[in-house]
Parts: sequence; structure tokens; C-alpha cells
Amino acid sequence: MQQILSDISTALQNGRAKVVKELVTTALEQNFSAQEILGAMLDGMSIVGAKFKADEIFVPEVLISARALNQGLEIIKPILTETGVKPIGKAVIGTIKGDLHDIGKNLVKMMLIGAGLEVIDLGVDVSPETFVQSAQDNGAKLICISALLTTTMTNMKGVIDELNARGIRDQYIVMIGGAPITTAFAEEIGADRYTPDAATAAEVAKGFFE
Repeated sequence: MQQILSDISTALQNGRAKVVKELVTTALEQNFSAQEILGAMLDGMSIVGAKFKADEIFVPEVLISARALNQGLEIIKPILTETGVKPIGKAVIGTIKGDLHDIGKNLVKMMLIGAGLEVIDLGVDVSPETFVQSAQDNGAKLICISALLTTTMTNMKGVIDELNARGIRDQYIVMIGGAPITTAFAEEIGADRYTPDAATAAEVAKGFFE
């Protein structure tokens, strides 16, 4: 990997948003393609994900790196769209109805973007109908639902029920996560996967689309 691409990856890992922005602009001026630059940023983000998974870094560091990724993406997104570079897949993500927590959701969102997916963020307090309708409207095959409270996690089943009611359950992958969630709970409500952290969520999601 040429030096500037390696520098972009390093700056992103260190959460230096301003530096990432400057380097991305310079790389474009040096005729690197938007896709090469994206690759460097995704490499950096996957290293961040691996470190997070190994407890070498924590949520604040990941969020700072995610912000740097965002800054870089803003510059190259229009070029990627113009040149017809497509994301590997689409996902909708949100925190379930009754729950207003979004740090975990935001982490997963950034990791999914870092894995090459296009992500539609529905925010917090999202009803089962909104999850399903948004997935249908946007052509997203992956539905990611987050909950932090034991009192709201039971509302996740509503999304599965809504998919079943519309007769489209087999067309979607439902992935759930959050502090109180377990594999047993995922199986109990009929979700496809539970992932314990944002880095694993991105790996699993990537696997679905590959």
C-alpha cells in the first residue's frame, strides 16, 4: 500500500479526523481513486474493530475513529456514487420502541459502514412497523435492532411478528444486540443472529452479503 494510503489508515485508527480529511483530499489530488482511499479507511476501521474486540481500546476511541471515518467518507462519497461503486449490501438499524439508548447502535452503524455496507439509521424508539417498512422501501436485506433495557428487549419480537404478518420473513436477516440480549433470547424470538459487540456485528453482516 502506498504511503499516503497507509497514512490515512493510521490517522483514522488514531481518530485524527482533520488529518484524515487533509490526507484524503491530497490522495485525490495525487490521482488515487476514491475506491483505493475507501479501502485504506476500511482497513483502518477493521483494525479498530479488532482492537475493540480484544479490549485493547474502548468505546470512546472507537467513536473518535468513527468520526474520522465519517469525515473521509463525506469527501469521497459523491465520487463513489458517480463512478458507480456499490456497497456490498444495505442494512436498516435502530433502537427498538420504548428505548432511547443509541451509543451501541451508533457503534454498530459505524462498524457496518466500515465493513462496506450502506446503512439507513432509523434512530431510537423505532416501532416494528417502521423497521419493516423502511427495509422494504430501501431494499435493505438486513435489519439490525438494538436494546439496552430488559423492559424494551421484548419489543424486538414485534419486528419478527410484523415480517411474518406481511409474509416476507424469509426475505430478511434480523440481527439483534444490546447489553441484556443473549443467543437464547434471539432463538426464542426467532431472530437470525445475536452478536455480542459492534466488531462481531460487522463481521457477521459482511458474511451474510459475501
